Amino acid sequence: METIQAPEKGKRTMARPCSLCNQRKASLKRPKTLEQICIECFYNVFEDEIHRVIIDNNLFKPGERVAIGASGGKDSTVLAYVLSELNRRHNYGLDLFLLSVDEGITGYRDDSLETVKRNELQYGLPLKIVSYKELYGWTMDEIVKAIGLKNNCTFCGVFRRQALDRGAALIQADKIVTGHNADDIAETVLLNILRGDIARLSRCTDITTGENGPIPRCKPFKYTYEKEIVMYAYFKKLDYFSTECIYSPNAYRGFAREFIKDLERIRPSAILDIIRSGENFRISTTTRMPEQGTCQRCGYISSQKLCKACVLLDGLNRGLPKLGIGRKKECTQENSNNQEQIKRNPENKGPSLHIKHGNIEF
Repeated sequence: METIQAPEKGKRTMARPCSLCNQRKASLKRPKTLEQICIECFYNVFEDEIHRVIIDNNLFKPGERVAIGASGGKDSTVLAYVLSELNRRHNYGLDLFLLSVDEGITGYRDDSLETVKRNELQYGLPLKIVSYKELYGWTMDEIVKAIGLKNNCTFCGVFRRQALDRGAALIQADKIVTGHNADDIAETVLLNILRGDIARLSRCTDITTGENGPIPRCKPFKYTYEKEIVMYAYFKKLDYFSTECIYSPNAYRGFAREFIKDLERIRPSAILDIIRSGENFRISTTTRMPEQGTCQRCGYISSQKLCKACVLLDGLNRGLPKLGIGRKKECTQENSNNQEQIKRNPENKGPSLHIKHGNIEF
């Protein structure tokens, strides 16, 4: 957050008026535009920009049941608050829910879920919580114990994405909205370039994804800066959880995030410029793209015979946690070794996914 600095002692200066309303005193410098504005105008432009994104991109239809991915952090908390306000103010006609995923991280997720439960009461929105233990039979604490700190974010990201879809299906949601902001999307564009991930590069800037999947996902904060979300939460005195995940200090994304922050300090428009560059990427017609299908085991959307979650879960259940991690060639070799082990020890196949974990049938 950047506020206007107080004048030096001995110098007389007049407080600048707000550059938007020209009536009230400016009290902050907006990170996105560097305009010096008052808090009231900041609230208005912040909310109006999100409203315009929703309307211009036809994100919702009246009567839809919308699940808000709620982690208790600043992004999802501000999203829940703003979407509730806009839904009432502009008569979107949406039925809103809070949807949380309990990954099973002691000292982190259990605390953040307490924040979500308070938000449930503060905003009057129903809350549904699904857990990794319920869905997959593993918590992240157990997964990290089995695989170590390296690559644990891969497991969590894959499982979390599927868990949100399964949770949304339980409450019969038509759409999921997430708090991914402009910084997040710029980071993703950069990461996909660094990884050479053409398939994801072609869709990572889409404001709505998964329209051919089980439940579409929308990102109303696509053009909203993280710093402005923090400022909004601060001035509105919203209740959110600010501790970072204890298992992600060395995540690859973190390095991209620091690079984006450095660029923003030099040129604030860099974040939007990266997003627009991603929007304008064109994939060569000779590039072979993966064909979308469904997982033969659990029925979830996948471009392979087995979805990533099933492959990772297989590895965990069979005592081969590196299965599905790393290069395809390495995975293929490990999978081959795994099949040999199963032939020698047929009783060591591990539990099938065609069973019920809690209320979820795989």
